[in-house]
Amino acid sequence: MHGGVALTAYLVNESRARRPDLAADPLAAAWIPDADRDGVRQLWQGYADAVYPHDDLVVALRGRLIADELARALAADPTTVLVVCGAGFSSYPWLQDFPAALEVDLPEMAEAKRQRAAELTAAGTLPRRDVRHLAADLGSAADRERVTQAARELAAGRPVAYVAEGLVFYLPPEDARAVVTLGAGFGGTALTAVSYWPAAASGSQVLAVQREWFRSRSVPPEASYLTHAELVELLGGPLLDVGPEDLQRRYLGKVEVPESELIPEYVAVAG
Repeated sequence: MHGGVALTAYLVNESRARRPDLAADPLAAAWIPDADRDGVRQLWQGYADAVYPHDDLVVALRGRLIADELARALAADPTTVLVVCGAGFSSYPWLQDFPAALEVDLPEMAEAKRQRAAELTAAGTLPRRDVRHLAADLGSAADRERVTQAARELAAGRPVAYVAEGLVFYLPPEDARAVVTLGAGFGGTALTAVSYWPAAASGSQVLAVQREWFRSRSVPPEASYLTHAELVELLGGPLLDVGPEDLQRRYLGKVEVPESELIPEYVAVAG
């Protein structure tokens, strides 16, 4: 436990740090406090042994696509600001020089991220960025309205790149759909990137084991799933919608591990 968050909060960072060439996130490991590194490695190995040994592949690919899409949006319009819901210890505001960014997470997580970012900035590990941290429960309509208001104030008429990563499948269906479309209220969303579990993969054996592992760690027992058709309807227009095998072909030139052996997390990008 560091700063009020459990070691599971650093699993994504450990996964990305294990595939630095693929994740293209040189900051991933830095977020893990020195005192917690051994504990996080042991937890990651326990997860790999109990669930599946390829989280580094899946999480690195997911992050790489999102980072590339954010870079594309910023190149198209350098005034674009960034909003990340379910930010965790992700590095997106520091990987690209957005003029401003808003990170949203549960109160303990948001405060831990604010503190750790300040430490790493003071140490010279992170470049100085205008990043605000907002505590919110995205399962609450009232809190989502607060996020929308904060994003509109941050943007001040500028385009917004909106990311909801590793989040919507842990929310009830109605709330999950509301988070997918949250960027529509920001006043000019140039890009939306959302990771999700497809309904067709709800019978995944790897996913079933993962759900069981996380149930003992305060993750909601039920999961939300989405379809491509639902996402098109929610986000409008054609989407880039890619899964683990698509991403392996994109970044590795081949499929190293079939989707049947992976967490079936997809990423949909609109804009």
